[in-house]
Amino acid sequence: MTPLRLGYLYGIGAYLLWGFFPLYFKLLRPAGPLEILAHRVVWSVVFVALLLAALRNIGFLRALLRRPRALAGIGVAAALIAVNWGTYIYGVNSDRVVETALGYFINPLVVVLLGVTVLRERLRPAQWAALGVGGLAVVVLTVDYGRLPYLALTLALSFGGYGLVKKRLGLPAAEGLFVESAVLALPALAYLGLLTAAGDAAFGHVSAGHTVLLMLAGAATAIPLLLFAGAANRLPLTSLGMIQYLAPILQLGCGVLIFHEPMPPARLAGFALVWAALIVFTVDALRASRRARAAAMATAPAPA
Repeated sequence: MTPLRLGYLYGIGAYLLWGFFPLYFKLLRPAGPLEILAHRVVWSVVFVALLLAALRNIGFLRALLRRPRALAGIGVAAALIAVNWGTYIYGVNSDRVVETALGYFINPLVVVLLGVTVLRERLRPAQWAALGVGGLAVVVLTVDYGRLPYLALTLALSFGGYGLVKKRLGLPAAEGLFVESAVLALPALAYLGLLTAAGDAAFGHVSAGHTVLLMLAGAATAIPLLLFAGAANRLPLTSLGMIQYLAPILQLGCGVLIFHEPMPPARLAGFALVWAALIVFTVDALRASRRARAAAMATAPAPA
């Protein structure tokens, strides 16, 4: 199998798993969002530690401990991903799957906005147009909801910021997830201890199947991330960008078709504006990629 085809399989696998996450997190009730988040953190550490031990790759920690700026960056990344995970779990288990899907639809636009505000990147006219249409969509959805779609915005901003920090750190997927989860593990364990002492923990008190599902939260977190890393190493960025819409489309389908969440005309209009912005953004990215490839070929030295 060619690396390109393997990359597509990895990418589609990652986004399919992320797309069906609402079905999994619904099964974790009656555990509350914070308990689910804490188990997700703790079991992620366990799962990835076992994986790294099997690969004999624990030694990277010694080198990392000699990089205090990298450790500080990991702390920021850990805080951002904790906000993202917690918000997503809360949204799914409070019957707002459609709004969580919106967050991942607008995430690419947030990434572009972070590029302008943080990295001082210059945008092309089409990218400005996409941001403008995306902003209009938020206004329409605010009117529909009667409030800002704060869950969607929190998900998009936290994941966009997480991606920015991760890009600067440059850590491999498994190693990065292990250290980020390890940073969060102590407060997660403390919270679970308090919850158990108060007699309010769902873990071990609902059913054997429920307990196993909570323990599998680590694998459910790590496996799609590792598949994504495999895809990112093999696919062009534009191809990866196209596949990323698979997850929110599936999440939206779960919300509307499986959980029967409402989709009134005004909300549908807001989503339509988001999709229009993404079409403009994607077409412009494809054109820019073609121009870059053509320029690279034109300047490449002729074979001897």
